[in-house]
Amino acid sequence: MEQASAGLGAVVVALGIVGFYLLTCIKVINEYERGVVFRLGRLMGTPKGAGVRFIFWPIDRILKVSLRTVVLDVPPQDVITRDNVSVKVNAVVYFRVIDPNKAILSVENYLYATGQYAQTTLRSVLGQAEMDDLLAERDRLNAAVQEILDRHTGPWGVKVSAVEIKHVDLPQEMQRAMAKQAEAERERRAKIIHAEGEFQASEKLSQAAEIMARNPISIQLRYLQTMGEMSTERASTVIFPLPINLFEGLLGSMKGSGKQG
Repeated sequence: MEQASAGLGAVVVALGIVGFYLLTCIKVINEYERGVVFRLGRLMGTPKGAGVRFIFWPIDRILKVSLRTVVLDVPPQDVITRDNVSVKVNAVVYFRVIDPNKAILSVENYLYATGQYAQTTLRSVLGQAEMDDLLAERDRLNAAVQEILDRHTGPWGVKVSAVEIKHVDLPQEMQRAMAKQAEAERERRAKIIHAEGEFQASEKLSQAAEIMARNPISIQLRYLQTMGEMSTERASTVIFPLPINLFEGLLGSMKGSGKQG
């Protein structure tokens, strides 16, 4: 009995060891992941897709690589523009792994390497631009940084899909100077609009004067209309100049009636 119990216990232990080994050899790969398998240090073909995968541990070793887009926040970088303005610029980089084998074999840590290269590329590209371009042409600068990053991270199996400059931190002196410049620009536009309005008004007045010159009676009618409008106001005293020819017809009729008498 004792021998049978000992034998049964040995079988249970053996089955437990085998079960534990099998559990260790079973790996689950998610849909958004790929498994890069190494056997005795050698790469084993194409990456494994999603599902349950069996490997011979410890002969085999599997590394999971995510294929999802990574959003990398680039910390603020000190940049001196081409016109010698010192600014702080931060950005965000969107990239993903398209070749898991290269991402594991070509670089030690593709996340860290991409982040460091993004910082140096951002400083290099923005340092060649002027301050006005940095504020007004972000799309062009984003495309330039993205193209350089994508070209250099391609051998790592990494695809950079987009780069966006988030914030440009200007010095206080530059902010005040730009505020003054913007205010001066608004005043210039206001003066131009006012001058254009005066010019158009003068043209209309000139046309009205020509029409009135061809029809003198219109001037008299305009005077009478203006007097009627002023009579409705609460003015105590109104001095209104009248042309003498307004009364020529009346004086003529009065002289004619005196001669007849």
